Amino acid sequence: MKQLRLWMLLLLVGLTTSLWAQEPIRILAVGNSFAQDAVEQNLHELAAAEGIPTIIANMYIGGCSLERHLNNARANRADYAYRKIGLDGVKRTRKGVSLAEALADEEWDFVSVQQVSGQSGNYDSYAASLPDLLAYLRAHLPAKTEIILHQTWAYASDSKHKDFVHYNHDQLQMFRAIVDANRRVSKEYKLKRVVPSGVAVQRARGVVGDCLTRDGYHLDLTFGRYVAACTWFETIFDRSVKGNRYAPEGVDEKYKQVAQKSAHKAKARQAVLSIRPSSSPCALWCTQKRLPPHGEAAFILACNPMIT
Repeated sequence: MKQLRLWMLLLLVGLTTSLWAQEPIRILAVGNSFAQDAVEQNLHELAAAEGIPTIIANMYIGGCSLERHLNNARANRADYAYRKIGLDGVKRTRKGVSLAEALADEEWDFVSVQQVSGQSGNYDSYAASLPDLLAYLRAHLPAKTEIILHQTWAYASDSKHKDFVHYNHDQLQMFRAIVDANRRVSKEYKLKRVVPSGVAVQRARGVVGDCLTRDGYHLDLTFGRYVAACTWFETIFDRSVKGNRYAPEGVDEKYKQVAQKSAHKAKARQAVLSIRPSSSPCALWCTQKRLPPHGEAAFILACNPMIT
């Protein structure tokens, strides 16, 4: 019996040591508030639920465009809040950090770029700044680092954002423009990996209604942000998020399944351009946080057959 206990103890120690010995996946977003919505919560927990250690950081300036990132890089301006989630899952923030400092802080596996939301569907806005920004990043990163593109989401249909006018206050027009611009950018600049948060959010809207934002453009703090994190999980780790046991407080099992399926389908089929927000009875999830009487399976199928 003592030998059995000793063997089990040694096995447990070995497994624990093995887990800690794994090299973490290091992810840096050269971002803004939309990157905050996507990676600063839930992504670490989703990875931890699969036994994947991570270090995740966001170089944060609210409303930061690619042009401003490039100008900051050229002038070595220490304008960023460097928000970093360590192996312990705790987020720590340092203010007054330059892009060069953050790039040198870790041996990053992935560094993401994205356009400011109002210009995210404007291809020309990428072409004006992204080539030089990519050159800067590649000059400051090890050869192993993959630069990826974060595809952001369209505004809510009733959004009051000043830049919504560029899309005629039409959510579907903005969504299509974002997907098209990101497709062109990824091809032109050889960014092989695109995180399709925009497609995942639109798919989720096709089930639960147009309630994924808290102010018309930033994601809802629970379900909306969870959808985006699930999409990052699928894209970074090349594995299905479906069945992952983690969901944040406030996201029940039904919402969890919709978020995970939306992310999974977005990763698998990014180019779907015709998903409109659902209408009654689907929007019961947005307004009353409950399913209609005909039940979950029929509800999901009726609202958006592509989700199933």
